[in-house]
Amino acid sequence: MDLISIVVPCYNEEESMPRFYSEVTKTAEKIDAQIEIIFVDDGSKDLTLEVARRLSKHDKRVRYISFSRNFGKEAGMLAGLEAAKGDYVAVMDADLQDPPSLLPQMYDAVTKDGYDCAATRRTTRKGEPVIRSFFARMFYRLINKISDADIVDGARDYRLMSRRMVNAVLQMGEYNRFSKGIFGWVGFKTKWFEYQNVERVAGETKWSFWKLFKYSVEGIVAFSTTPLYISSTLGFIVCIVSFLMACFYAVKAFIFGDPSAGFPTLVCIMLFLGGIQLIGIGVLGMYLSKTYLETKHRPIYIVRETEKDGREE
Repeated sequence: MDLISIVVPCYNEEESMPRFYSEVTKTAEKIDAQIEIIFVDDGSKDLTLEVARRLSKHDKRVRYISFSRNFGKEAGMLAGLEAAKGDYVAVMDADLQDPPSLLPQMYDAVTKDGYDCAATRRTTRKGEPVIRSFFARMFYRLINKISDADIVDGARDYRLMSRRMVNAVLQMGEYNRFSKGIFGWVGFKTKWFEYQNVERVAGETKWSFWKLFKYSVEGIVAFSTTPLYISSTLGFIVCIVSFLMACFYAVKAFIFGDPSAGFPTLVCIMLFLGGIQLIGIGVLGMYLSKTYLETKHRPIYIVRETEKDGREE
């Protein structure tokens, strides 16, 4: 029988994990395959690790990885993918916003319909703040226009992938990871499953507006160099405009003998040019910072404990 590895990144999910485990094991009975569940504790501050230990001792199909500190969801997904033994690998959130009931259909898509990946997307953002939803839609439109990554609007990390697609994703060894972009960049034939937004079963979201904004900027920087071209183009345009303005005032003073007052105009021009320069330096700095982190070759995550350690105690 095929083995399906279910990777579950967790950060402070002690309340959600037992309910997630119950729902997934019930759904697994409808699939003609074996499963393993890999909880990745991303340096949680609650009892997430204790719950993972308890579930692992209760059910040998449950494995877990615990980080030495919080490294982020991207590191959690990578650790789970690297640890997965399955012929097929799924990535899911522990809060049940990713409906386990879709797993049988997703498994059929990759085993019977010739797809390498069965992915999910939300058709609605019911329950989310209006401003947050607006900026999310704008982000998907923007990144699809300026990058080579194919990212579907509303796409979730929830997907079931064949082993060959997982291996391709693991070949992408960059330190600054943006999985939505990586999944789209590696290609492979993907079938999309749509569903309406589902509220969390317990706990609170870990994604504030600022964190989502930072994550979106990282995604743009990781998969597009367009901001650099925009910065260069804007600088060129400002130079042309400044030159034309200088010519205009020189001709005006020569013909009419009426030199401009100068001070307000000079201040406005200086502030404008200074702002343009700071924007350009900031964009360049983001790319340099990512390059700097890549050249350090630091580990993306550090493991403190796994289920093997827990079972030996």
